[in-house]
Amino acid sequence: MSTFSLRAVTTGCVVLAAAVAGLLFAPVFGLPALLLPLGLLAVAVFAVAVLCSRHEALVPWRPLLVTGAGLLVVTETVLWPTTIAGLPSGETVRALVAGATDSWQLALQSTWPARPDAALLLFVPLLVLLASVLGIELLYRLGVPLLALAPSLAVVVLSQLYAALSGPAAVLAALAYAAAAGAVLVSTRADPVGGTTSALGKPEPRRVGPALLRAAPPVVLAVACAIVAGVLAPTTAPRYSLKHDQLAPVAQSRVTSPLEQIAYRMAHPGAPVFEVSGAAGVDRWPVVVLDNFDGVNWTPGARYRRLGTELAPSPSITSDVRARSARIDPVQLDGPWLPSQTWPAGVRGIDLLVEEQQGTLLAPQAGGAPYTLTWWEPETAPGELIGSAIDPHAPGGLGAIGDVPPGVAELARDAVHGMRPTFQSALVLDDFLRKNYRLATGQHLPTGHSWPQLTEFLLRDKRGTSEQFAAAYVVLARVLGIPARLVVGFRAPAQRGPDGRYTVRNADVLAWPEVAVDGVGWVPLDPSGAATTSGQAAGAGLAAAAAQARAQLPPQEDLRDPPVAPQQQEVAGPESDSPVGPVLVGVLAGIPLLVLLAWVVGVPTATAWRARRRRRRAGTGAVIGAWEEVRDRLRAHGVAVSAGMTVRDLATAAAGVFDRTTVEGVRSLSSTVDIALWSGMEPDKQRGREAWAAVRTVRRGLAGRGWRARIRAAVDPRVLLPPRP
Repeated sequence: MSTFSLRAVTTGCVVLAAAVAGLLFAPVFGLPALLLPLGLLAVAVFAVAVLCSRHEALVPWRPLLVTGAGLLVVTETVLWPTTIAGLPSGETVRALVAGATDSWQLALQSTWPARPDAALLLFVPLLVLLASVLGIELLYRLGVPLLALAPSLAVVVLSQLYAALSGPAAVLAALAYAAAAGAVLVSTRADPVGGTTSALGKPEPRRVGPALLRAAPPVVLAVACAIVAGVLAPTTAPRYSLKHDQLAPVAQSRVTSPLEQIAYRMAHPGAPVFEVSGAAGVDRWPVVVLDNFDGVNWTPGARYRRLGTELAPSPSITSDVRARSARIDPVQLDGPWLPSQTWPAGVRGIDLLVEEQQGTLLAPQAGGAPYTLTWWEPETAPGELIGSAIDPHAPGGLGAIGDVPPGVAELARDAVHGMRPTFQSALVLDDFLRKNYRLATGQHLPTGHSWPQLTEFLLRDKRGTSEQFAAAYVVLARVLGIPARLVVGFRAPAQRGPDGRYTVRNADVLAWPEVAVDGVGWVPLDPSGAATTSGQAAGAGLAAAAAQARAQLPPQEDLRDPPVAPQQQEVAGPESDSPVGPVLVGVLAGIPLLVLLAWVVGVPTATAWRARRRRRRAGTGAVIGAWEEVRDRLRAHGVAVSAGMTVRDLATAAAGVFDRTTVEGVRSLSSTVDIALWSGMEPDKQRGREAWAAVRTVRRGLAGRGWRARIRAAVDPRVLLPPRP
């Protein structure tokens, strides 16, 4: 093989390695969206680089010519709408600049797979072009193949920081990149390009066979290791992604709370709000989820992302789901939120933002454009639903409710007859409000949803609209440890219009609570009985299943809690597994040097060993071990801890000392401890992993403190002893 042919092969492999690295962004955009632009880009870059290498006069211009050819391909494949008859325009240049500066961040702000729009996708081909140009120049000017592969390897690392591959996909990607990189190493062994500055240098080519034989053993070993690691090693979720801290910016606007609009809409019942085509059997349309309550105001979530091509069902849903769709034509919607469903799958016809944890759709710009909504509908039988467990880890389900007025907590416990937090007790609470409170109708309707109005509704007047019923249910459920949230939307009309569409009017406005059920997701309830007052027949969704499950509740005297698994250990009980006592006795009898050594080395070692033993416990013990670990780590950093302190008490004590990450870790652990102790079920391994994930969150928060504080905490021997009463 001639020297030129070998160098052409080497150039092609460097470009191929960069293209493979770009294809690793497939989890972000989907493989079809990347194949055409990256494939044509690789061909163009390779062709121009080889052409320049054939002509001595073009070698100094090679980087510029290759870059120009690559940008032209990017323009024709990604930015075609900005061109004029296929020729770049001023808009094309502006799009290229925006792609280099903004598209990488817009992709992080989107749900994945992201829409393959140029505004989001452009940074990937630009990265591949940059890696190809740098790799070719490093190869020919320095002659070091490993340096030539460094730019493409940097693209690989960046792609994994976006979305890490695992399992068979990771194996295939690793093999593809290894094949390209191995070919570069083999061809450069056969063709000594090192030290030459001319693309037409004249060293004698080496034989390919011996170089290939020398490169074969490490390549075979690397391939075998990749296959074994990808197939046999357990697949775990990525520990870090650049996406975690990137959210779509939402313009701050003064929008009236949807709860405050209920009374106005009911006073103007005939005004149309939106029209729906299809969606037979749907009994209600959520508009916004409100899960934050400070005792005065209910507010929605703020973690919005640009809605990509499709959202998968939540990993928390293990029941069967079916895809549904409907066309929605907005008529008069006040506020930025649009009608949706609990688990939206996608939207066509308009670009929206989505609150992934809540399913709320938000239009970043005002406008009433129609759109087609697709969503996932979980399916479960009423008999299975009534026996389901609650999901205390559902985002926002056990949020704060402000200062609970006197008498409300007692009312909550009496309403469920002292039952533990289960979905059965959630249904009992729903039935209690239905039977003991009245739905207000006519003129002078009650308004308000803060604690003064809710106290009046619950303890004295016992008359309210769906606003008071829904808000009261959520606060009572959270008092009982039942994860619940408040939803404002509209019920579906009973009859279609002459055109075959449903017209939703102000009279259909509704607020209702939803309870998080393990494996099913958020289940809508109807404590006011207002969801079907318009004559809407029961649908086939979760609301209908919940209504049938409530009808199957046993009589009050027959209500029983499910059996509780035996508790292994009290949350704040004394330590019984510390291995330090005998060690300290022996060391104190020795010389001062051994005392110092035991202090500096022995305390961290004993702490780590104790953490390992706690983590290896089974069932409830693993959750309790996580609580003990967090408690002792915060003690070491100066938090006053007593033997009777609960997890929430510890979070309150830590709030004034540590940063938000640490406090959030403690708060997330509190719900896991509650379900372990009071749910009536023996925690599985997943609960233990969630508890220790909270421990890792606390550790990351504590790692941000100064090095002096961390050293003092690491060698503090007092944390090896139980907390004082």
